[in-house]
Amino acid sequence: MYYLKIKNVSIIGLGALGIMYGHHLSQKMPRENLRIIADENRIHRYKEKGIFCNGERCDFHYVTPEERVEPADLIIFTVKFDGLEEAIRSVRNHVDENTIMISALNGIISEEMIGQAYGFEKVLYCVAQGMDAVKVGNKLTYDHKGILVFGDKEPGVISDKTKAVSEFFDSVELPHQVDTDMTHRLWGKFMLNVGVNQTVAIYKSNYGEILRVGEARDTMIRAMREVIKISEKEGVPLSEDDLNYWLDVLSTLSHEGKPSMAQDVDAKRPSEVELFSGTVLKLGQKHGIDTPVNKMLYEKIKEIESEYV
Repeated sequence: MYYLKIKNVSIIGLGALGIMYGHHLSQKMPRENLRIIADENRIHRYKEKGIFCNGERCDFHYVTPEERVEPADLIIFTVKFDGLEEAIRSVRNHVDENTIMISALNGIISEEMIGQAYGFEKVLYCVAQGMDAVKVGNKLTYDHKGILVFGDKEPGVISDKTKAVSEFFDSVELPHQVDTDMTHRLWGKFMLNVGVNQTVAIYKSNYGEILRVGEARDTMIRAMREVIKISEKEGVPLSEDDLNYWLDVLSTLSHEGKPSMAQDVDAKRPSEVELFSGTVLKLGQKHGIDTPVNKMLYEKIKEIESEYV
């Protein structure tokens, strides 16, 4: 097989993760080799108001979806789920037969959607974990960058594509880890998101609320245990060991930080509730499993969203 080397990187989505990874990479590689894909209106706004990461203005090289560019060796999707379909269309001019794609989105279906559009052979499975980035307006702050965990869909395999991405991340000093059981990892992160994102959102608080003993932490853990029940029926069985692993990941985060859904609620933006409890409720119904905690979380978040002015 040809030797893969990553030179050109394209990122789509300047939310918390897009800014954090974009800023990191922009300091480690030639400016013209890192492209931020955005439409003209967004680019105009980004240039006019600036994008700031931990107080530093980001110097990004922007391209519109229509621009013809040298194909990307690596495309990183960092949009919200409701923007994924448009993002998939927007990267078309960056794709050739050798392009590798990773998605840092929450949930368990973004890889499937990208693979259906461009071919599953281009997609590595990926989970972003352990970061506590908070974005308010055009300003991002974080204490912990966390790590990108990625690998092949097929268990036990480390492909040339995975090796190439790992070598690239080594060269740009981006914290990462290769996992040979990514479906299990993806479900574990999904379990965490179902618990922490939704609980912090309904309590309108921060990580500190669920890191201390009390009602919020109990709610989060009970929501996660409902995912464990469903995972067994879906053929990716999670356990209490997995729950404890993700609680340990959570314990490293800044108490003042907030997950993405809580940030959405603060900003009165539509949340990813359908991706979390929405998915749990559908799968619970499919397998005849009662999911009362996620039903409560779903209803409360929908109620919060209905009160946006």
